[in-house]
Amino acid sequence: MTSPLHKADIVIVGAGPAGLCLARNLAETGLSIVLVEKQSEAQLADPDYDGRETALTHSSRRILIELGMWDDLAPDEIFPIKDARVLNGSSDYSLHFDHREAGVDNLGFLVANANIRRVAYKAVAPFETITIRSGRTVVDAGTAADHGWVELDDGSRIEAGLLIAADSRFSPTREMLGLAIDKIDFDRVCIVSKMALERPHDATAYECFRNDETLAILPLHDDHVSAVLTVKTQNSRAMLDADPARFAAEISDQFGHRFGAMKLVSDRFSYPLFATFAKSFHKHRFAVVGDAAVGMNPGTAHGFNLGLLGTDILAQQIKQARASGLDFASRTVLAKYTDAHRRNCLPLYHGTNFLIQLYTNQSAPAKVARHMMLRAANKIVPVRKLIMSTLTDRRA
Repeated sequence: MTSPLHKADIVIVGAGPAGLCLARNLAETGLSIVLVEKQSEAQLADPDYDGRETALTHSSRRILIELGMWDDLAPDEIFPIKDARVLNGSSDYSLHFDHREAGVDNLGFLVANANIRRVAYKAVAPFETITIRSGRTVVDAGTAADHGWVELDDGSRIEAGLLIAADSRFSPTREMLGLAIDKIDFDRVCIVSKMALERPHDATAYECFRNDETLAILPLHDDHVSAVLTVKTQNSRAMLDADPARFAAEISDQFGHRFGAMKLVSDRFSYPLFATFAKSFHKHRFAVVGDAAVGMNPGTAHGFNLGLLGTDILAQQIKQARASGLDFASRTVLAKYTDAHRRNCLPLYHGTNFLIQLYTNQSAPAKVARHMMLRAANKIVPVRKLIMSTLTDRRA
């Protein structure tokens, strides 16, 4: 029996934030788009909170405004970051970034990953040109001379001029298409939770490197924070299973009791730390976006920002090709996307991975090097401006 065949202009595998944002960016081009997603429609419309708070740059905010998503976030779902501090061990010295120095009201904005997913789904739902095949898994995928194709677990097949993978840093679709990646296993687990503070956080984000572990404190509402603790994989189970009071005390101790007593007010969520970088972001009739292209270490806060920027670059290349009467899925068009997006990603990917490895290295030379780097970044104006521009990312 022949499998049911469906045709479209573009198939996007993965209806996470990157896949949904790309679909919305292309929704008014007239192209027919099919999103394939293993989650149900109900899960897409109302995602569960997963502990992750995304630090959005000004550039990401601009793109979300253009896509009609930002205004669907309630004011109490957006938490401004006024300042940022980097702490090295138990030293009182810190690298400090002030929003006033950058000439902006905020360095960035914290928004829960679940809320980004919710508004992204809401934004694509009204478009008749976009079809979501929810509750479905891709079991095979490939390309032919003039199209890409996927076969789903219900036996159906979809063919389209362009196949796009947006299905995580561990993308099965990317693997099916034979697109190689570089991968770093940091042998660490990121444990995320919400904490209530005894003292105010003053809308300041902190990153603390201490005892071969890192701790990020991200400001939320009413003196609550998102605490992001990174520990060696072998130590993660003990922290996840620890009594809530003991866990909170450990976080407070790691942070030098700067906020006084801390109280755990949410579940704990854990994520293994891997970084991935696709050797290329495209091949014949196929492209990767979001984490399928570049899976940043979550502790860097750049992952979604780079993913969103990549979807915008690809969408603009497709629109320009359409306007010029060209094949929007040609190698030339996709190569322009790869070249532009790699220029954005490569310095941040290698730079942040180097810093993470340096700041979790407990050797004496590494300790001296990071102490010197903090002081240099505080005092050397060009270095401060470079870091500040990366934090805010206010590109036009």
